[in-house]
Amino acid sequence: MHPVRRSLIALALVATALPALAQSKKELVIGATAGSNIEVLRLGIQPQLEKKGYKLKLVEFNDYVQPNHALAQGSLDANFFQHIIYLNKFKADQKLDLVDIVQGPIAPLGIYSKKRKSIAEIKAGDRITLPNDPSNLARALVLLEQHKLLTIKPGLDPLRVSEKDIATNPLNLKLQPLEAAQLPRTLDDADFAIINGNFAISSGLKLTEAVVLEKTPDHYLLVAAVQSKNKEQPWARDLAEAFRTAEFKAVLKKNFPGYARPSFLQ
Repeated sequence: MHPVRRSLIALALVATALPALAQSKKELVIGATAGSNIEVLRLGIQPQLEKKGYKLKLVEFNDYVQPNHALAQGSLDANFFQHIIYLNKFKADQKLDLVDIVQGPIAPLGIYSKKRKSIAEIKAGDRITLPNDPSNLARALVLLEQHKLLTIKPGLDPLRVSEKDIATNPLNLKLQPLEAAQLPRTLDDADFAIINGNFAISSGLKLTEAVVLEKTPDHYLLVAAVQSKNKEQPWARDLAEAFRTAEFKAVLKKNFPGYARPSFLQ
């Protein structure tokens, strides 16, 4: 056989084998933040995918930066820790080619205190710690406004407000933004702390212990994310489908009461 023809046949065989190799991927590495987010995967998603022949490795993170970089660099196949607003801002700022594939549940943002039993007991000059990443800072400020503790300048996008957008702070509350994972540790010193649900739970707090729980809107539900090029891979479709099953809904009902959920899991 002519060498050129032999080479063309070999290339054709490799090309036809590539889709099969993609479909045969059965080992997945999925990242999530500590606490409820990784437990949702461990109890609700991992068993379903293992029944389909996948081998899953779950990787735990303690911040909101590393999981997206690890995904973009390929050390993760998917992650589950962020809402769509955070994902869209982060990937735009960092120029990462990531995409969401399905919504999932989230432990609500809450206001916690070891010193006060209700938000009505707040006093002038109280120190409140809250998340410092822009999307969750905005979320915390809106929560404070909803409880009439401050006001935000009118006409602004509530998803993007920051401390500079506070119009009035009648009690002169001292707001201290910190890395989200550190917030539970501030409860011994701060008067109140606004803590993301997963980090509250991972620190031993219960959602029922919050003096206030956020009524979480859909845009703050968590999403599973993958590299854009993998969105239509069979394993990515299987991962997304696992979030939509009656089996997953039953796991949430049993193990994660009080969590905000997308409509298809109600």
